[in-house]
Amino acid sequence: MIIGYEAKRLFQNLSGLGNYSRNTLNLLARYYPGNRYLLYTPRRSELFEPPKQVEIISPVSKFSKRFGTHWRIFEIAKIAKKNKVDLFHGLSHVLPFWLGSAGIPTVLTIHDVIYMRFPEFYKKIDIRLYKFHTAGGCRRATRILAISHQTKEDLIHFFNVDPEKIVVIHQSCDKRFYERLAEEQKGLVRQKYRLPEKFILSVGTIESRKNQLSILKGVVEANIKLPVVLLGKPTEYKLQLDEFIVEAGIRSQLIFLHGTNMEELQAIYQLAEVMVYPSFFEGFGLPVLEAQASGCPVITSDISSMPEAGGDGAIYIDPHNFSAIGTAIHNLLTDEKLRDDLIQKGTANAALFSEEIVADKLMALYQSLVHPK
Repeated sequence: MIIGYEAKRLFQNLSGLGNYSRNTLNLLARYYPGNRYLLYTPRRSELFEPPKQVEIISPVSKFSKRFGTHWRIFEIAKIAKKNKVDLFHGLSHVLPFWLGSAGIPTVLTIHDVIYMRFPEFYKKIDIRLYKFHTAGGCRRATRILAISHQTKEDLIHFFNVDPEKIVVIHQSCDKRFYERLAEEQKGLVRQKYRLPEKFILSVGTIESRKNQLSILKGVVEANIKLPVVLLGKPTEYKLQLDEFIVEAGIRSQLIFLHGTNMEELQAIYQLAEVMVYPSFFEGFGLPVLEAQASGCPVITSDISSMPEAGGDGAIYIDPHNFSAIGTAIHNLLTDEKLRDDLIQKGTANAALFSEEIVADKLMALYQSLVHPK
């Protein structure tokens, strides 16, 4: 098969949507090397090193190079038809126009519609743009790939999408998280970031939806003296954390990190005592899976998609209850049997999301559209 992809975020997004796109192409090229994979992107970057089966297609004319969004939305269909693409996959909420008219079946991945549930976190112009792409893409797509049952339910609720049109395929995480690093490698990362011998970890953008303030309140409530590492890009929400940190007198207990690469993140998960992820809402909650694959015990929210990601391998808490968060952390740090059992269950759960399983499900979806019975 020749499979085309709308791949802007694969090359330009450092976090969730970009990671999903890069992981998807890498695992498909690894497990199904007989296909050709064409990536359509307005601009290239060094974020992705394409396997040999992958070809990158970018604008050629001066107009298309200057107006990359126009090329991305309105010109890709005719190029894909010329390239004899058998199927086209929009990896991150956007599906070019007129692919159906070109006779090309399409898949559109929708990660979440958080902007519908929490509009206060977004600019009004961004919400209008997201709704335009989601609504139009869902109408035009042959199949919609939701990364969780939570996202499927939200598409049905907010966009009135036919449930029969939606396929749920949970994402995998980078295969490196399943691999154990040597002590020397972990030691180098510990030294680089001056990480303590033991620490509590939370991974995710420092924003109110991720709820890091409840972690800090829980730590203080439970009188936990272990350092807390908050790893993620800071936003204005960090000012609330700073205010509480000063008020509670725990400045020396906090370490803020961001900009780590995948190998460093892999090491940090393996160094941490526990990963705490009390988010109020997620399309999937990838850090939960990454931590489990890394052998790090997980505490996460009992709502949204987090139980889908964590399965039987996590401790679940009410994210609004910081006392419960503190108690869960304390229990994990002091009960070795609980910790060992949770690591074992987390490792088993992460195996259910392996690259091979996800690749097989994706390819089965593609085949069902290219060669329908």
